[in-house]
Amino acid sequence: MRNLRRQDLPGSRTPLTVMFGQLSAVFAVALLCCCGAAFGQAQSGAQPAGETAAPPVSPPMAALSRARATVEKFFEQAANVVCTENVTQALVGKNGKASYREESVFDYQLQANPNSGSLKLVESRDTRKAAFRDSSRTLLITNGFTSMLLIIHPSYETSYTFEPAGEELIDGVAFAKVNFKFVPGASSPAALQLRGKNYPIPLSGTIWIEQQSGAVAKLVATMDSSLSDLGLHGMRSEIHYATVHFHDPEESYWMPVSAIIDVEAARQHWRNIHRFTGYKRFRATIQVEDLETKR
Repeated sequence: MRNLRRQDLPGSRTPLTVMFGQLSAVFAVALLCCCGAAFGQAQSGAQPAGETAAPPVSPPMAALSRARATVEKFFEQAANVVCTENVTQALVGKNGKASYREESVFDYQLQANPNSGSLKLVESRDTRKAAFRDSSRTLLITNGFTSMLLIIHPSYETSYTFEPAGEELIDGVAFAKVNFKFVPGASSPAALQLRGKNYPIPLSGTIWIEQQSGAVAKLVATMDSSLSDLGLHGMRSEIHYATVHFHDPEESYWMPVSAIIDVEAARQHWRNIHRFTGYKRFRATIQVEDLETKR
């Protein structure tokens, strides 16, 4: 990694971009392994002679196993809906409050394509309301944080270690908490893009999982180690997911509702907030006609 000049971040007109997932084709995600063995339930019945029974799986790790089984379905469902994305890009002062902000509104869709042997994610954004641009200010660009569930996707099973962190009751619903930590040298789905180069970001944090369904309700991640040679001192992201109900037919999807990303450099502090509302589901009707009969 090269050391950046002091003016490359503070005061520069080149935006700092933080990406999650395979948006802009940062990395190729190969489906190298499948999950299940590490967190699977022990088979019932007598154990062969000389072998001991597997230790019981803790509730948080059992919930993680269910979340792994449903995360691929999440990306399938995400491709079936569109929503409105409101983006706030802000500069944060020393008092922790925004000193400058820009607002944008988009028609948003997350598209997933696993057919080529690797999971490829693309964010589609059509501008509904463009922000006023002040070219004298450097703002943060954050892409792909709705796809942060890649952390528990089978593609990245070997990139993180997971440990139970207890349970938490929120509004009468039991959530399992699981801590994750990046494995040094492994592939990371998160990257910092600066001046055309991509730098993997090691992340660690906590996942809140609804125990019955395995749906992820909240995911908090922080940068594991400082990338100070790039001018990046810290990063924290918090993603919230919730149930979205559709009718005719009746279906419920777990979809992202907000993403808050804080990034700190030597003399700059950025905070981007993404809000997702107004989900609409696609409906396709196929009509087959017998052209021979019409002749």
